[in-house]
Amino acid sequence: MEEPDEKIVYRELSYKITGLLFKVHRQLGKQCREKQYGDALEKLLKAEKVEFEREKPLPIPAIDRTNTNIVDFTVDDKMLIDLKAKPFVTKDDYYQMNRYLDACGYRLGLIVNFHNTYLKPIRVLHQHL
Repeated sequence: MEEPDEKIVYRELSYKITGLLFKVHRQLGKQCREKQYGDALEKLLKAEKVEFEREKPLPIPAIDRTNTNIVDFTVDDKMLIDLKAKPFVTKDDYYQMNRYLDACGYRLGLIVNFHNTYLKPIRVLHQHL
């Protein structure tokens, strides 16, 4: 039988990253630009010695594997983070994250909209694994 904690994909890494995202939100509030949130998150990831790549090009598998999709962050070669700074997250944002996950083969992506009063990272699990 599966333990409840085993159902959470990359539990420890997810908790750590979510904590850093909340810290960025507390520091900057909800009225900054996406790049400012990304810069703040990058500094925290470096300070915590978390492996990451920023603005990583991803291939489009259905076409010719050229790098045309760009995700805000890849973390520890396991997780994607897509930062948003807009009134609300849409279905298109969710579909975009699924395309990103499909392109790189990762299992987990986070969509983070900093314009919310209360930060609520959206976990997206890869549908095709």
